[in-house]
Amino acid sequence: MLSQNEVLLRMKRFENFGNQLPNAKVYYRIDWETFYFDLDGKMFGIMSPQADNNTLLTLKGDPEANIIMRELYTDVIPGYHTNKKHWNSIRLTTTELSDPEVEKMIKKSYELVWLNLPKSAKDRLRNDS
Repeated sequence: MLSQNEVLLRMKRFENFGNQLPNAKVYYRIDWETFYFDLDGKMFGIMSPQADNNTLLTLKGDPEANIIMRELYTDVIPGYHTNKKHWNSIRLTTTELSDPEVEKMIKKSYELVWLNLPKSAKDRLRNDS
């Protein structure tokens, strides 16, 4: 299990990674008291605001892949406060998943949200880049 400081560093890394995705932004959402991973107003992730033993990162995933991830990793659980079919939560104290593996999951979540954006939104975002 990772220390509180290691979890904090991990949180910062994932926040920075999310902010580097095209047209995405990660920010503290006061009304939800969480870090919100946003793509054109659509959520592709949420992350606990404090670094402790309960820190979670919740990401969208393919329903079948979500089940497999839960079976493979004890630190991947059904999405906290989200649709359990489409979302998984990852305990950020985990040593089962490396940072690059979690970043792949963040990118996949982002891509799933991108695919569901209307064509007009995709065109607008492409032109803004």
